[in-house]
Parts: sequence; structure tokens; C-alpha cells
Amino acid sequence: MRIEVNGTPRDIAATTLADALAELGWADARVATALNGDFVPSSARAGQALRDGDRLEVLAPMQGG
Repeated sequence: MRIEVNGTPRDIAATTLADALAELGWADARVATALNGDFVPSSARAGQALRDGDRLEVLAPMQGG
């Protein structure tokens, strides 16, 4: 299916948010996720189904001032 990840179209095989993060290389990363503009907590990612055309935002914390 084709989804948008951080503004870039991507083709993925995953059907859940957790599987998509693993496929995209963020399986072990501490990140925040939003699907179609709604925050998805890490505890809900395995049960969060993806659909063609979804917009996924993945944000990682950064240090600095």
C-alpha cells in the first residue's frame, strides 16, 4: 500500500502501525507517532490498522537549546 511518511510517499507491505515502524527502521526507536493528524500512543500501535493513503508522522526527540 502507499502511505505518506513525514511528507514523503512510501510503498509499504505492513498493515499495522507497529509493523510499518519496523519496516521503516524505527522498530526500536523512541518516537512519537501521529496517523492522519491524531496522536497514536506506543501501546496502541500494534492494533492500529493502516489504509492506503494514510498520513504518518514520526517524530524523534532531539537535544539542544
